[in-house]
Order: sequence, then structure tokens, then C-alpha cells
Amino acid sequence: MEGHEVDITLNIGRPYPSVLRREDYPASPRAREALEKHVQELIQLGVLRKVGHNEEVEVKTPVIIAWNNYKSRMVGDFRALNTYTVPDRYPIPRIK
Repeated sequence: MEGHEVDITLNIGRPYPSVLRREDYPASPRAREALEKHVQELIQLGVLRKVGHNEEVEVKTPVIIAWNNYKSRMVGDFRALNTYTVPDRYPIPRIK
């Protein structure tokens, strides 16, 4: 799997818990099947790994984005983390 490595520095404005938990999103059986397929694929590629039941892990709520052609992709929901980060005072300028 080809990709890019990006170094990101987050400025945290207040202390946040080591694990940010959110309720699971309701999902149809088809969406759950797609999620399981994506997770297994990422485990095989070495991007994800299985953890023990007593390991504390910071997990983001996965969301499945589906298209009409029955293809899908998995994304992470980082809204809980975003509530703890300091907004960028100098965003990227608009290029006209």
C-alpha cells in the first residue's frame, strides 16, 4: 500500500484524557461487513494490529463511506480530538 508519511504537530490547549471514547455509530449489516473487510485488510498489510484485552489503546470511531457502486472506504472520526486542539491562527491562504 503506497502512501505518504506526514509529520503533524498538534497544539493541545488543555489536558485531555489518554483515551477519548465515543459511542459507536449505528451501522447496517452491510456497513459492518464492509468495516470488518477493511479492518482485516489493514491487519494483513501491517497497518493495524490486534491488541490484548488489557492493553489501553487510543481508538477513533471508524466510519464507512459508501458509494453507489458498492465500493467503500474507512475513515476515522477525529471530532473528539479536535475539541482539544488549538485552532490554527494562520490558516493556509486562499490561492486565486
